[in-house]
Amino acid sequence: MKIIFAGTPAFAAAALAALLDGGHQIVHVLTQPDRPAGRGLKPQASAVKLLAEARQLPLSQPHSLRDGAVAAQLGALDADVMVVAAYGMLLPAALLGLQRLGCLNIHASLLPRWRGAAPIQRAILAGDRETGVTIMQMDAGLDTGAMLLQERVPIADNDTAQTLHDKLAATGARLILRALQELPVAVAQDAAQATYARKISKAEARIDWTRPAADIDRMIRAFNPAPGAHTVWNGQPLKIWRAEPVAAVAAAPGTVLQADAGGVVVAAGSGAVRLLELQRAGGKRLVPQAFLAGTPVDAGTRFDA
Repeated sequence: MKIIFAGTPAFAAAALAALLDGGHQIVHVLTQPDRPAGRGLKPQASAVKLLAEARQLPLSQPHSLRDGAVAAQLGALDADVMVVAAYGMLLPAALLGLQRLGCLNIHASLLPRWRGAAPIQRAILAGDRETGVTIMQMDAGLDTGAMLLQERVPIADNDTAQTLHDKLAATGARLILRALQELPVAVAQDAAQATYARKISKAEARIDWTRPAADIDRMIRAFNPAPGAHTVWNGQPLKIWRAEPVAAVAAAPGTVLQADAGGVVVAAGSGAVRLLELQRAGGKRLVPQAFLAGTPVDAGTRFDA
């Protein structure tokens, strides 16, 4: 098929690569403008842009899709379909019907659960046992279109947002190929079952030690790799990248119960959390033994105190 592709991060790049390798003709690629990133805040190309350039695909990075020139450009390509994956911009109604098969979206959840910007993180935070990918016929709403295909993906107890992302990216890449081959009949979503996956903020990544240990563990995994769950130790920010919930005697939330090479055990609202990978501001991610060698932590002291 002749395809216009719209996407930005690695999740989308996996789908674009699959479409190319599957023999489809990508007549144009849309991706977000380069954004400042890293410590130097230098403009950084998206994963989709890097792939498009490597494969010598026609590419544009409009700051807005509401310019009539964009619709005219895309309409003139006479594509069969537009495939959208984590593009980062809402498509105006004028773009949805330009292609013969409309616009198909690869969404990283089992719609109608977790419509919105952060379905992977919200699924982990909620303690969902499974998630998946939905191929959806886009309409004017936010992830409200009828569904062509779904595939379920279990969420493991140790999945982070990154590991789950990688599973879902591979699933989405495979599923969009199947959708284009089979063109199944789309089925309407049940709006009464919808939940919203709002964008993740840095503020909610601060650990609340009064929460149950299982909640804190899910939070640490959901915010790995971004924005990173964090707390305060001796007045300084401290990121926590890996942990596990453990049973413990009752103590004030945030109290250090144990600190040795096996981990830093911190009391939660119920149970405790064993911290297994920590990072001081400006430092590297460290396992407990290496972290404690440079930052002594005594039992009885408090995080976030």
